[in-house]
Amino acid sequence: MQQKLERSTVIIYSSARKNGNTQAHVNGFAEQNNVRVICLDDYKIAPYCYNKNYKNDDFYAVFEALLTYDHWVFASPVYWYSTTVQMKLFIDRITDYMDDEALKPKLRSLRSKHFSVLSNASSSEAPACFVEQFKNTFSYLGMQFINHNHKSTQKVA
Repeated sequence: MQQKLERSTVIIYSSARKNGNTQAHVNGFAEQNNVRVICLDDYKIAPYCYNKNYKNDDFYAVFEALLTYDHWVFASPVYWYSTTVQMKLFIDRITDYMDDEALKPKLRSLRSKHFSVLSNASSSEAPACFVEQFKNTFSYLGMQFINHNHKSTQKVA
């Protein structure tokens, strides 16, 4: 993903360490492109709940803001073959749009959008299951996958 982007892009990221490797990866990508960066860790996103009784929750505001972008870039470190808890909460909460008739049209708008993944870990590559969780979820929602870029955090001796 080193080329300049031609579509409106937002980076959605989460990491247990605010100024760590993921932040550096996000900053490097953002410097090359005119993108907005949203750190999910700055928002309160409650776990999905069938009764949708969320108090002081930021999910809807974040998701609505994301709908204005054509390309979503998900950035996360690899934690035990998966993403961060906050990213998983965000993904799970998309279910709110799937089971509410009033929200479904907004969810359908994802069908015209694209997504990419940025990852980092001490391994030279991200595990396939890490990338597949994003590909499977967002392809199911109708989004088109563009690219995955992984940075190893392992220091070369």
